Amino acid sequence: MAQINKATDYFNTVLYNGSASTQNITGVNFQPDLVWIKTRSHAESHQLVDQVRGATKALMSNETSAEATYANGLSAFLSDGFTLPGGNNRYSDTGYTYVSWNWKAGGTGVSNTDGSITSTVSANTTSGFSIVKWTGTGANGTIGHGLGVAPKMIIVKANAVKDWMVGHNSMGWTKYINLNTTSASSTASTVWQDTAPTSSVFSVGSSSDVNTSSTSMIAYCFAEKKGFSKFGSYTGNGSADGTFVYTGFKPAFVIIKRTDDVHNWWIWDNKRDPSNLVDQYLYANLSNAEGTDTWGDFLSNGFKLRMNFSSGNASGGTYIYMAFAENPLVGTNNIPATAR
Repeated sequence: MAQINKATDYFNTVLYNGSASTQNITGVNFQPDLVWIKTRSHAESHQLVDQVRGATKALMSNETSAEATYANGLSAFLSDGFTLPGGNNRYSDTGYTYVSWNWKAGGTGVSNTDGSITSTVSANTTSGFSIVKWTGTGANGTIGHGLGVAPKMIIVKANAVKDWMVGHNSMGWTKYINLNTTSASSTASTVWQDTAPTSSVFSVGSSSDVNTSSTSMIAYCFAEKKGFSKFGSYTGNGSADGTFVYTGFKPAFVIIKRTDDVHNWWIWDNKRDPSNLVDQYLYANLSNAEGTDTWGDFLSNGFKLRMNFSSGNASGGTYIYMAFAENPLVGTNNIPATAR
């Protein structure tokens, strides 16, 4: 298995200021295949754009809406970023500030027939990330994901008015949770068929949220890679001296969600908070502008909660997370990352 020594070759966060005119957003360090943009300074919906669906088509993580095409939205992927025509406050407007989270997959995608339903897959087996597109059947089926190892987290959205569906290994594959709501996890055999993903396919059931008949579906699949990504769970301790979560690397990006109660999805990153304390947050399920509140620290080998709050560290509360690295704890070059 290839070892990742430079995490920013596969995931990177870029901050930028809006403009009423065309601008190239650079500094990503690679040609991105998934770009997730959020206005920091104003209340505007999240925008997720990927190479497989096309640069001009966006999905909103805080909405149930079908994908939208904006004349002034993201117009092209570049070797080091992306192009914005300007004049659209969801992407770029004068006086607005933005964050973009960027992942590298495998370009526009190729046909995959590993499952019972043919898919188009853009996969990066080194970083464990793939974008999967298929046409829903409304019936039980399997879909190839192209990763070569079983994904630990899958996010699915139909190009229709449907909820975002999230499967996570720590919840088990009898359950799902919605990215666009505060809801706790739910159980339904019609979502993942009560079947964990394999090294080649993941299962979908008859639920229209994951397999809408005759409708274009998209999935973002994440496999865990040592030193680069981690998809796990933790239990809160209800203390300001909060739970420490080991990831094996210094985090650059963390999302958490409480699964046993009704709470928001929190997002933090190392560009909006380049030093501890990490306290600038956005909600994946809301259009709210960026807020500030005590959360915790990014350490050399994980993250440490610093607040007793029910959505992140309630005593006995259960939480899932996804995390990507700033630096591996130790890569093949044997250089350890250090705490901040």
